[in-house]
Amino acid sequence: MTTDLLAPLDLAFWNIESAEHPMHLGALGVFSAHSPTAGAHAADLLASRAAAVPGLRMRIRDLWQPSPLRPMSFGSATREPDPDFDPLNHVRLHAPTTDFHAEAGRLMERSLVRGRPPWEAHVLPGEDGVSFAVLFKFHHALADGLRALTLAAAIMDPMDLPERRPRPEEPKRGLLPDVRKLPGLVRGALSDVGRALDIGASLAVSGLGVRSSSAFTSEATGTRSTAGVVIDLDDVQRVRKAQGGTVNDVLIALVAGALRRWLDERGDGSDGVAPRALIPVSKRRPRTAHPQGNRLSGYLIRLPVDDPDPLGRLDAVRTAMDRNKDAGPNRGAGAVALLADHVPAIGHRLGGPLAGQAARLWFDILVTSVPLPSVGLKLGGNPVTEVYPFAPLARGHSLAVAVSTYRGRVHYGLVADAKAVPDLDVLAAALTEEVRTLITACGS
Repeated sequence: MTTDLLAPLDLAFWNIESAEHPMHLGALGVFSAHSPTAGAHAADLLASRAAAVPGLRMRIRDLWQPSPLRPMSFGSATREPDPDFDPLNHVRLHAPTTDFHAEAGRLMERSLVRGRPPWEAHVLPGEDGVSFAVLFKFHHALADGLRALTLAAAIMDPMDLPERRPRPEEPKRGLLPDVRKLPGLVRGALSDVGRALDIGASLAVSGLGVRSSSAFTSEATGTRSTAGVVIDLDDVQRVRKAQGGTVNDVLIALVAGALRRWLDERGDGSDGVAPRALIPVSKRRPRTAHPQGNRLSGYLIRLPVDDPDPLGRLDAVRTAMDRNKDAGPNRGAGAVALLADHVPAIGHRLGGPLAGQAARLWFDILVTSVPLPSVGLKLGGNPVTEVYPFAPLARGHSLAVAVSTYRGRVHYGLVADAKAVPDLDVLAAALTEEVRTLITACGS
């Protein structure tokens, strides 16, 4: 295992974290248990397998001394092997429970220990004896959604996947750029400046003109609750085929409709409300120099919560997403994350707290998609039946939505500030109702 500097966006996630807003991803997998002791056996398997996965042994260490070979590394951090790695510090077996989501919310509140490899696996046996759950937590500086999936899958039962070709080694970089590449570097720098100006202008415009709702923002309380919703992918496909667009368009429109129901039911009112939703877009390439680093951009759209017509909401989402795709992920207000590449390490270190506070000025709610394999996942021979992804909750925000498709079903994972959103179950129920409403509106 080797040591490498954190990619700029990883470093940003590492520095914007606070006790009230931990920056870890989560995923709650629910398993069908073959026996009442399946949960305890699963915890033993996770602990024994973790030691053999190099990525799970990596800790993050802050750098406060400049290196002659890396003069710009002052204030950065490295990802490096933990010489004292102990899987038992990361895998925990809990007492049996009747409510996996109640336990998941409590555990999502807790920050990961920064001196150790920043991940945990919590095994939650079900009191019914026929199920158990595992909550995986990975710091966003260690892994994005795809990388977290890879690390979690490495300690599950082996899967029959196509063999991948080995990644070619990245050529070592010198201290100075190759003079033959200078003209291209200059053009690239000018292009980056143009993109930055475009992003800044789009960000300013995005905050104008349309009312949001106080339901999407909150003061930090550090509390968390989670909820999960499962819908049939065939229902989503029926809507897509009838109305056009993509599956993702339908899934986002369902969120908009559910938010409308939720706001109206709690008495906040949805008239004139169109919250800004950040839709992350992965820019990772298979041969990138930082295969485990975050490479994210995003699209920013207004969720048409104020539109009473479900088909109108879907059309508005589709139009907004098409417009974002035409512009590409390198421009627009949603691409702010790309600016992290142009901030020196010490800038991330000193400006991290301020950047975290700016999230509420940039967007109101996160709606992100997390990829899952099409093959069935198992642990100790016990199959996964449900998978709920959980996104980090940005400072000043009260709600985040993540969605995954697994074996013909769509799983929404909802994370909320528990004190600001005591009725998360109402929003979950609204998502289920919105599916029926949209199907009926399509005449399907």
